[in-house]
Amino acid sequence: MLLIGVAGTELTARERDWLQHDAVAGVVLFKRNFASRGQLVELTSAIRAATARPLLLAVDQEGGRVQRFREGFTELPPLDGLGRLYATDPEAALASAERHAWLMASEVRASGLDLSFAPVVDVGHGNLAIGNRAFAEDPQAVAALTAAYVRGMHSVGMAATLKHFPGHGTVREDTHVDVAIDPRPLHELEAHDLLPFRAGIAAGADAVMMAHVVYPQVAPEPAGYSPRWINQVLRRDMGFRGVVFSDDIGMAASFAAGGVKARVDAHLDAGCDVVLVCHPELVEQSLQAVAGRSLNTAALLGLIAHGALGWGGLLADARHGDTRNLLLENPGRTV
Repeated sequence: MLLIGVAGTELTARERDWLQHDAVAGVVLFKRNFASRGQLVELTSAIRAATARPLLLAVDQEGGRVQRFREGFTELPPLDGLGRLYATDPEAALASAERHAWLMASEVRASGLDLSFAPVVDVGHGNLAIGNRAFAEDPQAVAALTAAYVRGMHSVGMAATLKHFPGHGTVREDTHVDVAIDPRPLHELEAHDLLPFRAGIAAGADAVMMAHVVYPQVAPEPAGYSPRWINQVLRRDMGFRGVVFSDDIGMAASFAAGGVKARVDAHLDAGCDVVLVCHPELVEQSLQAVAGRSLNTAALLGLIAHGALGWGGLLADARHGDTRNLLLENPGRTV
């Protein structure tokens, strides 16, 4: 199954054709797809109307520097503020994490999408791609905040996606543009980076997104298309039964697998349920790559949200205004 990107703020005829393909599980939206709240609602409606099949609509709406929709949405603070608060007042931080998640998920669902790929549960050690997207440096703090964030998302009926498994926070390189290698053995990763993932799974997280990071003492290939990481560590040893997403196959660190078809095949063969094809120019080749494959179309049904209020209902909900006010009044920019 593929989760694809589209080019602009309206669907083209070619993109409507893509959505008819049985291998297309849904669409992931970006800043390029957003002009206003009203336009976004029209776009999500058009995507759903393009096929009779249920589609998953997703976005990265984490807060801080990774927030695709801004005008008309709450300016969400980065997650590291929750980590700083946790260091001085854990109870307040956990409550704030739930409210942050509630606010983010409510606004995304009101716009006609099903989920935001959240939370980031990488342990923060200065990675160029992660930075203040991580809750904290202390894995125990990250684990506690992860569980709270999952609860907050679930309270709105949004599935939670833990990323980037098995941990992207310790390597320095940004896998969007470079290869990243983490030399640590599995036992060190288990005692550190995997703790937040275990906490998120125990809290009922619905999905996991893989990292394009190589851990050569565990497996020779990047985790995103590593059978050992997906089938043995994540599923067998950690007991995860949800959906496994690849990270975007347009990122530089995925190129080691080969061309587009080789990348798609590598991720699906290793155990990913869904491959992210965020760049529209790669969609045609990706569709050709999955021709003849058996498709697990039921895998994503549990991630598709139901019963969102829409923006009118959300704005009429006093909790939305109260939570926004808490965010805007707090000089530390944590909810």
